[in-house]
Amino acid sequence: MKTDQSHILFAKAQQLIPGGVNSPVRACKSVGCEPLFVKRAAGSKIYDVDGNEFLDFVCSWGPMILGHNHPSVVEAIEKTLRNGTSFGAPCSLEIELAELVIKALPSVEKVRFVSSGTEATMSAIRVARGYTGRKVVVKFDGCYHGHADSFLVKAGSGVITLGIPGSPGVPEDIVKNTVSIPYNNPEILEKTLRDKKLDIACVIVEPVAGNMGVVAPEPGFLQKMRSLTAELGIVLIFDEVITGLRLAQGGAQEYFGVMPDLTCLGKIIGGGLPVGAYGGKRELMDMVSPVGPVYQAGTLSGNPLAMAAGIATMQQLAQPGFYAALEEKSARFARGLVMLAEKYLPGQTTLNRVGSMMTAFFAVGPVVDFDSAMKADTERYGRHFREMLAQGIWLAPSQFEAAFISSAQSEAELAMALEKTECSFKKLAK
Repeated sequence: MKTDQSHILFAKAQQLIPGGVNSPVRACKSVGCEPLFVKRAAGSKIYDVDGNEFLDFVCSWGPMILGHNHPSVVEAIEKTLRNGTSFGAPCSLEIELAELVIKALPSVEKVRFVSSGTEATMSAIRVARGYTGRKVVVKFDGCYHGHADSFLVKAGSGVITLGIPGSPGVPEDIVKNTVSIPYNNPEILEKTLRDKKLDIACVIVEPVAGNMGVVAPEPGFLQKMRSLTAELGIVLIFDEVITGLRLAQGGAQEYFGVMPDLTCLGKIIGGGLPVGAYGGKRELMDMVSPVGPVYQAGTLSGNPLAMAAGIATMQQLAQPGFYAALEEKSARFARGLVMLAEKYLPGQTTLNRVGSMMTAFFAVGPVVDFDSAMKADTERYGRHFREMLAQGIWLAPSQFEAAFISSAQSEAELAMALEKTECSFKKLAK
């Protein structure tokens, strides 16, 4: 594998861009190598500037569920592009995508489009605070909800990947209104929510944690969260930036049968283009300006290219049998990973999977929360990452992220990936 051009570009980028990247995990620091610069992507593959080909399990951090450059999505973008790239005004595509989102998500009666998952989550908690007249946000250790000030308390994703305990520049006056508690601990959840001194406006949760690695909710955990928040008048927000349209067309709320008050969605609803959304009950969403007093705005919100790509993506996902086929493929691949781990690294790995998202932790299981995820051997993961990269397999450059299966990956490609994994596990076992 040649990396000459990537090395040259990274050196140049570091002179112009902080760390040479526009999102921290991309720097590949935690896996002990330099980043590859991608030139193009198609189907199940990405191709770097040095001409190397990689089978992609990152899928742009989840949204490329159809694979890269799906013909229907590309056609929709190209058709819309002829009419312009940005209007800063309403267009009919917003209505069409809103109808599809509301039809797909069981709890959503109205939806507002934004430009990122971070915008969606920060807007949702603003609505919750405006609706309840309360201040405090309850989140969960290791769950990442974007880089807004309120969320950088025991956050996941790049924050833990880089060993950052929070972030300078976040005022104490803001984070004092955020309470972070252990994921999958119903006793602490109930004690916290019943504490009348906390003045809790909302609980925000990744219904399946995806930013400390994949961690599924224990049976009954989401249901207890729903019953407690309903009883206490607390707004329940599902951050489905990763799980929305990924686990099922109706997201985690369909998958687990638990209906939140507000839902946040990310770039998967725009075919991977920069887009996000938040939506929910009519009475909550009618708090949003210009109907209500809670202000939120954005020039690129409802961007026509993103709307067109989202419509095309959702139409493909609505095809009969799509999710059943993806589940079967993911389950078969996961079984293969488990068999290899048991053969070469017995008692040293734990595979967590929900639907088409999974994480192989180099840790003695089970991994059920932030503390148990932090026991993973990140040095060993870095060795595995580099070995797989050398064999043409692109994994997330962090132990604390998910791997994703797309409909574009063939059974032959997944079998090949298992063969490469076997080679890596053999070396790690020595």
